[in-house]
Amino acid sequence: MSTQAKVSDLQARLEAAGYVAERALAATLLLFSELRRPLLLEGDAGVGKTEVAQVLARVFDCPLIRLQCYEGLDVNAAVYEWNYQHQLLAIRLLEQSHTNPETAEHQIFSEKYLLMRPLLDAITRAEPPVLLIDEIDRADEEFEAFLLELLSDFQVSVPELGTIRATSRPYVVLTSNGTRELSDALRRRCLYHYVEYPDFDKELRIVNARLPEVGPRLARQVVEFVQGLRGRDLRKQPGIAETLDWAEALLKLDVASLDQDRDALDDSLACLLKTREDRAGLAGAEIDRLVARAV
Repeated sequence: MSTQAKVSDLQARLEAAGYVAERALAATLLLFSELRRPLLLEGDAGVGKTEVAQVLARVFDCPLIRLQCYEGLDVNAAVYEWNYQHQLLAIRLLEQSHTNPETAEHQIFSEKYLLMRPLLDAITRAEPPVLLIDEIDRADEEFEAFLLELLSDFQVSVPELGTIRATSRPYVVLTSNGTRELSDALRRRCLYHYVEYPDFDKELRIVNARLPEVGPRLARQVVEFVQGLRGRDLRKQPGIAETLDWAEALLKLDVASLDQDRDALDDSLACLLKTREDRAGLAGAEIDRLVARAV
């Protein structure tokens, strides 16, 4: 099968699983699946980066393991920690049985009492899962540096047990909203794709695929309105999830066309405008212009 055919086939499989991917992204995902290199997806919040990992788990028919990054994320939350309560209970039982201290230590610090967090869980599965490291830019630089060992050698060091090497190599997807610059060392280890807001045709395909009951007329109006809204100077641009939420809300409000019921339209904008400044800054005349353009 030619490369072009492989890319087209993957696009079809992604769409069947609920994700509309342009050729450039599908080509990157094909390399990702064949080279088994980590994939770094960058882009604004709401463009569908996390959804890529979720749909890959469906396409590959494997589990999705997610590590949500945040400031202060450490090894205990990301890799492993010891089940201290069970260890204390075991220590008391071993003391009562007069077990040799060295033997007791080996029993206490064994995999039986090890709590696996997402990173360790991902590399010890019998079959490779999709490992989503979400919003890596929110984690500290120290954690990013620690992550390099995993992405280079797919192994984790546990002082009490030694080095645990991957049973299978997971499909690793990292996402970043660009809140801080990532290191060159991390970027070198990854394939890369920047996820843009969808153009009109792609977003319309997404709405039609996810909410076919909306109908072609309202679907086109919804996408046209949102595309126009993104051209405004908003603090929080509406993402694809907001588009889908809004389309569903209009259905619930029995709105068949954006120029049908202005009060219902105003009420539904809670799905699109997510800050006080954006809601207050979008005047009635501006909404009228967006509706006129859409219908």
